[in-house]
Amino acid sequence: MDVVIVTGLSGAGKSQAINCIEDLGYYCIDNMPPALIKEFLSLCVQGKTDIQKAAFVIDIRGGEFFNELKHILTELKSSGLELKIMFLEASDEVLIRRFNETRRTHPLLAGGTIMDGLKKERIKLLEIRKMADYIIDTSSMKTSMLKKEIKELLLSEDDGEAFTISIKSFGYKNGIPLDADIVFDMRFIPNPYYLASMKKLTGNSKKVRDYIMKFPESKKFVKTVDQMINYLMPLYIREGKSHLVLAFGCTGGQHRSVTMANVFSKLFTEQGKRVITVHRDL
Repeated sequence: MDVVIVTGLSGAGKSQAINCIEDLGYYCIDNMPPALIKEFLSLCVQGKTDIQKAAFVIDIRGGEFFNELKHILTELKSSGLELKIMFLEASDEVLIRRFNETRRTHPLLAGGTIMDGLKKERIKLLEIRKMADYIIDTSSMKTSMLKKEIKELLLSEDDGEAFTISIKSFGYKNGIPLDADIVFDMRFIPNPYYLASMKKLTGNSKKVRDYIMKFPESKKFVKTVDQMINYLMPLYIREGKSHLVLAFGCTGGQHRSVTMANVFSKLFTEQGKRVITVHRDL
């Protein structure tokens, strides 16, 4: 049976995520006490329902029930179910803005500020985050981009390809993606932004790509990182990791980072790997 647990920070987009997962044919339940998940799944496995795929949103709204989550997840992971944990997060600044825009109250506010609630929540969720198979930073994501990433992650599981590489480009001026496993700084490459003919173009342009890839250091970088990732993948898989996020950054997230993200997306796709590509700041 295919089971997805959606959890993470309040305001990070769990509602949008579960809506997307429901569209993929999952039976979805929001805010079920963790202890009841085992009973529900037991009924499904025993054939008392026709449910083959289920997803649950579990977060700190569960109050005291939430404290049981780590223990329940550990049991489920060792039970033989196809269990995946999806953790959604965003920067404090973005989460505070979302709460202010929606005029909702943080579940852990308790008379303090939204920031106080977020700090408490991050501490309570720390152990669950470490258990997550997928960590998604929604700080700069539109709903359509979040749905696209979730769809590609879960459908890759259906195809029997358990390991997925998410490749992201970003600009340092907007911050490093929170969900990045490995970050590469592309600012060692000459910047096309300072050339009038390419200033208004992006790394999706062939002209910019050809310029960036003409440098020997760019070619050597691609070769070196390709070898490194192919060396690391089997080791990650051995340790149970199924999702690797590679982030390529430059100053503005428009030229060098976009080019390199595209180069590696094409390279890894040609190698038969499952690849998701996101240009965060483009």
